[in-house]
Amino acid sequence: MAPIKPVNDVTEAELAVLRLLWEQPASPIREIMRKLYPAGTASDYATVQKLLERLEGKWCVTRDASEVPHRFSAAVGRGELIGRRLREMADKLCGGSVAPLVTNLVESRALTPSEIGKLRELIDKLDRTPANKPRKRRK
Repeated sequence: MAPIKPVNDVTEAELAVLRLLWEQPASPIREIMRKLYPAGTASDYATVQKLLERLEGKWCVTRDASEVPHRFSAAVGRGELIGRRLREMADKLCGGSVAPLVTNLVESRALTPSEIGKLRELIDKLDRTPANKPRKRRK
């Protein structure tokens, strides 16, 4: 039996499907197809069907087969996928340290006042966490 691919191994085409499902859960294949491929050919339908099958195999999508047509929803949240990808990037590029990633992201473009406020809130929250109490790490 082939090993299950990790969630972070999501292709760009699969990510396009996930983006749609994050915005509109419980969508049938035809609805997803119309948004990704407005022409809506039989080949487009087959492509979306295959993408959904792959995402199911990666545990990123669930299927509700209780009605016809079947409806699909994202089984992995946007934040969870971002976290997994960033941890992988930190491991590969920075020896596991997230500081260089965060620093580069912050320095590479201007932040909005809202983004700066959210970062300040996060830093304040982390400062209030006792040093001996490990923070919850998302998987």
